[in-house]
Amino acid sequence: MSGKKITKIVLLVSSIFISACSLAPELKAPEVPVAQSYKETAPWMPARPADELSRGPWWVLFSDPQLNELEQKLIVNNPDLAAAIAHYKQAEAYSDQLRSGLFPSLTGAANVQRNRQSDRKPLRGSSSDSEYSSYTVGVQADYEVDLWQRVANQVTAGKATADAAHADLESARLSLQAQLAENYVILRGLDRQIELLKATVAANQKSLDLTKARHDGGVAPGLDVTRAQTQCYTAQSQVEQAIAQRALTEHAIAALVGASVSNFNIVANTTEIPVPEIPLGVPSDLLQRRPDIAAAQRRVAADNASIGVARAAFFPSLTLSGIIGFQSDTAGNWIAAPNTFWSIGPSLLLNLFDAGKRKAQVRQAEAALDESGARYRSVVLSAFQQVEDNLALLNHYRLASDSQESAATAAQKSLNFSLSRYRAGGASYLEVSTSQALALQTQRDSLDLNTRQLRASIQLIRALGGGWSGS
Repeated sequence: MSGKKITKIVLLVSSIFISACSLAPELKAPEVPVAQSYKETAPWMPARPADELSRGPWWVLFSDPQLNELEQKLIVNNPDLAAAIAHYKQAEAYSDQLRSGLFPSLTGAANVQRNRQSDRKPLRGSSSDSEYSSYTVGVQADYEVDLWQRVANQVTAGKATADAAHADLESARLSLQAQLAENYVILRGLDRQIELLKATVAANQKSLDLTKARHDGGVAPGLDVTRAQTQCYTAQSQVEQAIAQRALTEHAIAALVGASVSNFNIVANTTEIPVPEIPLGVPSDLLQRRPDIAAAQRRVAADNASIGVARAAFFPSLTLSGIIGFQSDTAGNWIAAPNTFWSIGPSLLLNLFDAGKRKAQVRQAEAALDESGARYRSVVLSAFQQVEDNLALLNHYRLASDSQESAATAAQKSLNFSLSRYRAGGASYLEVSTSQALALQTQRDSLDLNTRQLRASIQLIRALGGGWSGS
């Protein structure tokens, strides 16, 4: 083949490649109703979110060094997070494999053979030897001209899938961090509950001693003693139940940070954890800041590109191939100019009949796009619900907590009055026991409300997508 002919082929292929077009439909994000503002209102701060922002360390808002340390251990040691990282690396590597299709492939080969021809081989020359040797070494290059952007759409789909896997990783990281923080505030709430219950046991024991003394002196009936014993034993039982709950919560934290439960221990701490102020943007911010929404959107992009791949199967594929090397029937002076061989040229391949296979593949790709679009809308709507849910909880828990603290103060005053009346002989122990039960319950409810506020704040951070701009 002359140099002019080769030049014409190259120019023809280049013009075809330049005019190549994508058969994938235009990418459109599924429509989801987005409000201008959140329904639940409260004194939340504005935020400047974006999908690429760091997801942490948001837990520093709780001002607890122990929580900060545990969160760092989770990042390093949690096995579920390690599995999510490995899954993302697989998706990234697969994307790189697809990207290699944009470039020519180069293959080197060499072989040494001893051959024997059939004596009855058709068109065999009478002078050709029955046995001969073959020594070959060569390099072959192949390149698929991406006429219909089949390869490009594969690369686009692979890149979008890898990005979705990365968003899945961030979603898993945020979920595990929130789970750890939630377990931690539950643990601290139980520490405060246990402290309250132990103080109640001590107070009830003093009341029991008082009723026994009054009974021994003939002032109080035996019924007062049994009532005091009931209050005391009930509080002791509640202490053990709270300790059991704390143990299970501590075990859950150990599993999250990748530690052996048998060797893991968190020292009790009754310091109150403040409920933080959380930056809050507008609903449309969630479309950029939540990693699960980002993952769903990128899967829509991947399925959209896959339609282009399926449609390209209806059109011919063009491959440029070339090979050059040396071939000889003797091993001596094998690689020499007279032994050179080469070949170059395009090949065109078109599937003429497949019994509807390609049409079915296109329908499958279109249905996959419909599915991913529906899942995207579901994720977005669920995200809005989660934010509104936790805003409602925080807003109303805050108001309930104020009322509950007032109730606890009033119940404690009532208990003090009833004890004074009992010591003066102006009331029965039934009044005291009723006041004790009410005071304990209101105080426990107050502590529980504080824990629920903290849990709602953590879930709100998770619902908002984690990190935000410091500005």
